[in-house]
Amino acid sequence: MQQKTQQTLDLGRDATGEARSAPSQGAEPCTARTSLEHPAVTGPSMEAVVERENLKEALARVKRNKGAAGIDGMSVDELSSYLKEHWPATRDRLLEGTYKPQPVRRVEIPKASGGIRLLGIPTVLDRFVQQAVMQVLQADWDGTFSETSFGFRPGRSAHQAVEQAQAYIASGHGFVVDIDLEKFFDRVNHDILMGLIAKRVADKRLLKLIRGFLTAGVMEGGLVSPAEEGTPQGGPLSPLLSNLMLDVLDKELEKRGHRFVRYADDCNIYVRSQKAGERVMAGIEKFLEKRLKLKVNKVKSAVAKPSVRKFLGFSFTGGKEPRRRIAPQAAARFKARARELTRRMGGRSLARVIKELSIYLSGWRGYFGFCQTPSVLRALDEWIRRRLRAIAWKQWKRGPARFAELRRRGVGRDLAAQTAGSPHGPWRLANSPALTIALPNRFLGSLGLASVAAPRSA
Repeated sequence: MQQKTQQTLDLGRDATGEARSAPSQGAEPCTARTSLEHPAVTGPSMEAVVERENLKEALARVKRNKGAAGIDGMSVDELSSYLKEHWPATRDRLLEGTYKPQPVRRVEIPKASGGIRLLGIPTVLDRFVQQAVMQVLQADWDGTFSETSFGFRPGRSAHQAVEQAQAYIASGHGFVVDIDLEKFFDRVNHDILMGLIAKRVADKRLLKLIRGFLTAGVMEGGLVSPAEEGTPQGGPLSPLLSNLMLDVLDKELEKRGHRFVRYADDCNIYVRSQKAGERVMAGIEKFLEKRLKLKVNKVKSAVAKPSVRKFLGFSFTGGKEPRRRIAPQAAARFKARARELTRRMGGRSLARVIKELSIYLSGWRGYFGFCQTPSVLRALDEWIRRRLRAIAWKQWKRGPARFAELRRRGVGRDLAAQTAGSPHGPWRLANSPALTIALPNRFLGSLGLASVAAPRSA
């Protein structure tokens, strides 16, 4: 695999990261310069972007992430062969500052909390270039970001963000200023963002390329709509640029001495009283509008006790020693998804249902197993097993078949007859002694049923 990747990106003996002709140093649009106080005099360069090891890592990452094709229809699997033939010319365009990103393909993704999230899917070639750019910029910028910024950063996770929030609450900061930015990724001001980038990047080719990704536009129905603001979600560069934009907020919160946690555009500030929280909310709202031209969603934002708000799918119990618990909205989404996977119709065998369900349960446990309320997880396990027993009861169909199945599975004659002749529905009978004997926990486990209450792997 490694040899194949090297061949794909073999830049030849003269591959020193320099263009074959003199690079164009076309000026960055003046709108970006007007917002600069201290333009960069050094920083990441295009030569670093097209450096061989950086490209090999970018290609491996794009392949690993897979993803849909962009507007040109090229798949991730076709990228290597395309680069083998076209990379030298592509590299020259990058080094000369003439590479032009293509418009993104619009995709609508339902949000877990309702509504639609608009994604912009770049072509796989643009994704590869974005990934290469992102790696270089992230290596240069990440060390300058706030210690309490956790989203889309190497070595940091949502669980760490939740732990940090929990520590603030335990230290006596029992109110949260929960800030939700209104359509953040769609509203980012390009000139402000480019100004922030230009304070860190002097290479005009790189600045021009990044602005090209921001303004490439969106193709829908065969027509391209220009992008005048926002960073399209769906490309590798967008999360890093959002962190750069909101690092301005982080630094302001640090300057004001606030205790806060930010994960992407989800920012929580922890204070000691409702009144203090309301003052902070008003001040930060004013700062965001004036400095970054971003608006706070007043419907989704609030000052409240952490126990009634959610943060990254979790909430917290009250008291002096708050514990992490699954937010009610996350628990409701879990049950809704589990119901879909355990619907009683469709002719699927119990083993097939369990196999599909367990994939979801294992992934869900990997994240929400981080909670500190094991009784809730055990209750969800019991609920899942009850649904599976209801499926089996439904599949056994009628009284004689049900009686025979119960007897075959070790249920006494009288109890089997009583249960098989019961007028009650599958859900109620799924909790009966007969079904518990016929389909015990160990039997469901033998079919591969995952447990959400099982300890998470280290």
